[in-house]
Order: sequence, then structure tokens, then C-alpha cells
Amino acid sequence: MLFDLDGVLTPTAEVHMRAWERMFSEFLAGRGVAEPYTDNDYFDYVDGKPRYEGVRSFLKSRGIDLPEGTPDDSPEAETVCGLGNRKNDLFAAVLATDGVQPYAGSLELLDELRDGAPALAVVSSSKNAAAVLDAAGLADRFSLVVDGTVAAAEGLPGKPAPDTFEFAARRLGAPVNRSIVIEDAISGVQAGCAGGFGLVIGVDRGVGPERLHAAGADLVVADLAELVKE
Repeated sequence: MLFDLDGVLTPTAEVHMRAWERMFSEFLAGRGVAEPYTDNDYFDYVDGKPRYEGVRSFLKSRGIDLPEGTPDDSPEAETVCGLGNRKNDLFAAVLATDGVQPYAGSLELLDELRDGAPALAVVSSSKNAAAVLDAAGLADRFSLVVDGTVAAAEGLPGKPAPDTFEFAARRLGAPVNRSIVIEDAISGVQAGCAGGFGLVIGVDRGVGPERLHAAGADLVVADLAELVKE
């Protein structure tokens, strides 16, 4: 079972959303762009993607062309990487101050899977995955974490490409057609569908069940507690 992290196991998707909103809103205002950044922009262009890819995707939607820069760019730099780093600083500040609690329903499912469970992995585009799992007290629940850092080191394209999920399944010794992908983002559901996984479960945290089904989800739930046996 291959779990996305933000929005599936922990409500950090909300923290990410607010960090993206603040970063892009301030950026657009500074350039005199009238069309505001909205939650729909998050779901359409950013959600589930690697950080810099999310920046590229949103800027393209607004017809804004910035230099790529490098991952070492200052958060103040007007580059794709600079904006991504600016957003990451905002996210890290909130995580350090407020911490994070796992969704109760997600914890309920993990408790049920604790004994005799299939192998469990977290597959996240975020490079903050380890810090989030530690903050949520979930680090010991998973035998493998494939995050943005692992993807970069292995040269794996991010979601909606299926490569990170496929890599996790291989590392767990599980064929993809007997592996389950659990995702809340359209790009993540698309990745699971593209990889031919045995089951793709969408978790509706605001995207909407119709859009998750359209992206390729076989089953959509509002909370992972719905998967717990009665």
C-alpha cells in the first residue's frame, strides 16, 4: 500500500495551500498582476507536484516566464527555484511552530494495518516528508519513504508520472498490479492510473469526487476510516 502524505495521512496539505497562496499572492501583487491566485489554482497547477514543477505550472498558466535558477537560490530570488524555496520557508515555519496531527481516520486505518499488514510506503513529492512524519508520530509506521529528495537522487520524474510509485513498489518487492495507491491530488491519482496499479483510491479533501474519478481513481472516499473493517 503506497500512501501519499500531505492530505492523505496528515492535514499538511492545508499548510501547503496557505503557504502557496501567500507566496504566489505576494509575488503577483509585486508584479502588478490583476488576476489573483485562488484555491482552484492550487488544485489545477500545484497540488501533488514537486515544488519547482508546481511553480513552473502555475507561472505558465499566467503567461509569466522566469529564469529557472538553481535549488541553491535565495528565497528572495525571482526565479522558479527562488519562489519554490520561498514557499518552502513559509511551510517549514508553520510546521515548526504548530506541528501536525495525523487525520484520525488515517491513523485508524494504520492501526488496523499494523499487524499482518501488506508492506506500507509513503510516496510524496515533498522534500519535507521525513520531518512531517516525525512531527506526526508516524515515522515508524512505514518501511519505506520515497520523497522529493529520493526522487531527485534517483532521477525519477514526479507525479503525474508513475515513476515514484513504481520505484516504491519495486523496493517493497511488490508487483504494481497487486499494489494500492492512495492519493488526494489529481496528479497523484493520474500517476497511479498511468502506472497500472491494482487499485487507485482517491481521498476527497476538497478536489471533488467527480474530478478524482475522472483522473482515474477506482474508489473515492472522504476519509480513510471508510476503509476500516466494521
